[in-house]
Amino acid sequence: MGLTGGIASGKSAVSRRMAELGAVVIDADVVARDVLARGGEGLAEVVEAFGEEVLAADGSLDRSALGQIVFADETARQRLNSIVHPRVRAESARLREAAPAGSVVVEDLPLLVETGQQERFDVVVVVHAPEQERIRRMVEDRGSTEEDARSRMAAQATDAQREAAADVLLDNSGTPDQLRVQVDELMEKLTAQAAARA
Repeated sequence: MGLTGGIASGKSAVSRRMAELGAVVIDADVVARDVLARGGEGLAEVVEAFGEEVLAADGSLDRSALGQIVFADETARQRLNSIVHPRVRAESARLREAAPAGSVVVEDLPLLVETGQQERFDVVVVVHAPEQERIRRMVEDRGSTEEDARSRMAAQATDAQREAAADVLLDNSGTPDQLRVQVDELMEKLTAQAAARA
């Protein structure tokens, strides 16, 4: 299944809970970090595309510097995606194939809708929280400015686009406990379905 949601929607909390309940979680952000590791082909191609200023002093990727470039420029973002996404998809496929039979496999993909991957999954789960609440979380919990929060949100799919792709919509406008109940109920169903297929 594919799991997505807008920035600061609570997708990571859902992903963590699913892992606690036995799901095999393939986190695209973690895979993306791995494919852009220091010394790798991915990072070399990013430096070739965006220049040495995207490197930290130790030769690793300076994500903040790269983010400032790509979140402000659609063409730059598309160029980065053309470097990163094929590598992430290949590594995710390898991890998916390595999952034990009967597992609930969750691909945590922030840009699932933006990259048109919803047809690839039997179930698409979208975590939703109101825009103002997401901005508040980014400013208060992550130290972003409101301008940066809005810029990052504008670079993603709209709530309506994500909801249109959803088979399951998890509402994270309430408390963490309320979200956890929704996740637990969903995982019970998914676990039963996966066991039946094994």
